Amino acid sequence: MNRPCGNYLAVWRLSDVDMHSLNSRYSIKDLERLSGVKAHTIRIWEQRYNLLQPDRTDTNIRLYSDQDVKLLLNVSLLLKHGGKISHICKLSSQEIAQKISELANADKTREPYCEGQVNNLVVAMLQFEETRFEQTLAECIERMGFEFTMLNVIIPFLQKVGMMWLSGESSILQEHFISNLIRRKMLVAIDALPLVDNPNAETFLLFLPEGELHEVGLLFSKYLLKARGKRVMYMGQTLPREDVQVYCREYKPDYLLTFFTAAHSVESINIYLKDLVKVSGKTQILIAGMQIHQPEIVIPQEVTFISSVMDLINLAEGRSIKPKTGTQN
Repeated sequence: MNRPCGNYLAVWRLSDVDMHSLNSRYSIKDLERLSGVKAHTIRIWEQRYNLLQPDRTDTNIRLYSDQDVKLLLNVSLLLKHGGKISHICKLSSQEIAQKISELANADKTREPYCEGQVNNLVVAMLQFEETRFEQTLAECIERMGFEFTMLNVIIPFLQKVGMMWLSGESSILQEHFISNLIRRKMLVAIDALPLVDNPNAETFLLFLPEGELHEVGLLFSKYLLKARGKRVMYMGQTLPREDVQVYCREYKPDYLLTFFTAAHSVESINIYLKDLVKVSGKTQILIAGMQIHQPEIVIPQEVTFISSVMDLINLAEGRSIKPKTGTQN
């Protein structure tokens, strides 16, 4: 089963089961996971301040809407930055939105701006609001640049989406909707970068192994490398090992970079890594992805594990990277 991973370069794995209908309903535990506000606190706020008015089932179980999620995310953000719940609960929806805007304008590079934009993207996904998504990202990119937006807004957003998927708060339709919008933004950003025509620039071969289909992390790697003057041979999804061998033999890239995010068995990944060492020749191998974090994965000495975005940036900029983690062969 494919699943999303809340981890850099391991971005989304989607289920073939729709966890919610389009008109999503959330339990109080769902709200707790999404907002970080404890369930008993949510109940107190309902009773004392009438903050939320959930529907109830025949067995008296609370059910919350997308609008309830949006409101609680905004309230949580205001509380984190000095607001008092007794005051916030007296505000209208428009007044709360204004307070969020004021927080954003107070600091346009870090918190609370980035956290507010992550919440905006969550709401855009839940409500299928393409306009909200486009406006949020356009504002972030204008103020902070594309790379900073990816690192401080998109990746934290994807981490949150991963947790939402695992707990059943998002559907396959919502995830497909938002992943395609993000992929589109990334392609535009990559195309806007200048061409790398330096014949002496290091060359990176980027691809996904057979069975790996989700390329948001791979695309972001292409952006990072190209922005730093590296030549990138982008081969995309599900590339057979035989083709990897041909590309390495014919074009002799300096590095190859690939990801493991789908639910492969540990044995199959270990076998693949050994085979990859054999077919890559003298090309240096870089691997990333949530599956590589499993303790049973054996990383050959010829392979470097890229465990974070800074590993890739440091390598591209000529700095040493963090020591490898996981079992070494």
